[in-house]
Amino acid sequence: MRKKVILVCEECLSRNYETTKNPQKDGQRLEIRKYCPKCKKHTIHKETK
Repeated sequence: MRKKVILVCEECLSRNYETTKNPQKDGQRLEIRKYCPKCKKHTIHKETK
């Protein structure tokens, strides 16, 4: 079953995106480079707890 996760900008710590992941396949935390509207540039977004 897929799990809902929230992505946080590494620079400004704003919670911008929600996505899903399969915890059985991906045991590690998700890291995606996405656009942050607050920073107005592409930054690394990490999965929160």
